[in-house]
Amino acid sequence: MKKTLKFAGLALALTTAGLVACKNGTTDGSIKLTVWVSESDKTFATSVANEFKKQHPDKNYDIVIDIQGENDVATRVLNDVENAADVYSCANDQLSKLINGDALAQIAGARLERVKQANSEGSIDSATVTVNGKEGVYGMPYTDNTFFLYYNKAALTETDVRSIDGILAKCGTNKKFAFPMTDGWYSSSFFFGKGLGYEVTYDNNLAETKITCDFDNATGEAVTEAMWTLVKDSRVKADSNDSKITAGFNDGSIIAGVSGIWNRTTIEGYLGQNFACAKLPTYTFNKGKSNEEQVQLVSFAGYKLMGVNNYSKHKTDAMDFAEFYTNKENQIKHFEDRGFVPTDKGARADEKVQADVCVKAITAQLQHSKIQKEVPSTLWVPMEGLGSAMVTGAQTGNFNLKSQLKACVDAIEK
Repeated sequence: MKKTLKFAGLALALTTAGLVACKNGTTDGSIKLTVWVSESDKTFATSVANEFKKQHPDKNYDIVIDIQGENDVATRVLNDVENAADVYSCANDQLSKLINGDALAQIAGARLERVKQANSEGSIDSATVTVNGKEGVYGMPYTDNTFFLYYNKAALTETDVRSIDGILAKCGTNKKFAFPMTDGWYSSSFFFGKGLGYEVTYDNNLAETKITCDFDNATGEAVTEAMWTLVKDSRVKADSNDSKITAGFNDGSIIAGVSGIWNRTTIEGYLGQNFACAKLPTYTFNKGKSNEEQVQLVSFAGYKLMGVNNYSKHKTDAMDFAEFYTNKENQIKHFEDRGFVPTDKGARADEKVQADVCVKAITAQLQHSKIQKEVPSTLWVPMEGLGSAMVTGAQTGNFNLKSQLKACVDAIEK
């Protein structure tokens, strides 16, 4: 009986050890890394992983590529930090939330110097966060994340697309201008154009303690009036999103639309030789009044980063992979594959990159942009609500501008 218990105990111990070893990826000597990227980047990430393994024949890597959109990666990571991906792509405005949840490893030493030296100042700044009085870099940048104008040059000229009025002059009910008014990432550009914004105060743990926003002052009301005028215009598709914009370029119902680089391949495929891009147009402020003016739309300027989970069981290997994924060669490949504009200075200087129409549009737009950093976590839902109220109001004829704007700002502030 004692022998049976002894052997049973030994078997249990070996089984437990085996399970632990399996979880840590050490049973067969392999190093398992899980990588999360957007659905559109899965093929690219898989090719990068295969090349990474080839360049490290001394190690037995098992790299699993899984799908997770950058816009809400923080939510998924923070649901279970210890079992989340070792490496994941994220937008830089999610850094504070991820760092507060202890979900991002800080880059340091020689690796930090390499990343800093290789990439643009703006992209490094976007990944730099001050925690407890100490500044640190918490991600490796690989592309700009802003929006600009796509248009059909068979229908519009370079002069037309300088202003929304110029675009609308060539539009009709079956040939529209698409602007995602129900998405605060885009619609904030009207307010930013007039110098309006917000301010966020954080505690030492990067938790928001106070948020103020001036979108509802007299200038903000005039901005909202300009937006409302556009939403009511039958030539404007104000409820746009990625799928509606790409479909519209495909069937010809949209001749100009505001979106980001991720839709480049699809839209270019539909427009062919008529594919064109430009910085965002201006909009008419105080239309019909003595102080009417053209105001440049000011976009968010963010960056996409590869971050490493602070709880990764193979943190050094995860850092190696993130650095490889974002190096000069792979940023050029990413540009060739999806049109992503590199943050690596050497890749950005590549002749193919410099000659690209989207790169030129993004470079021009970045001169009229607001760094997507220290953005209130409360901004998105209220701004979506404001835009949705306008879209609904255009259908019903009922939109109380002042009360809707005040409700939006009240929901943003803290």
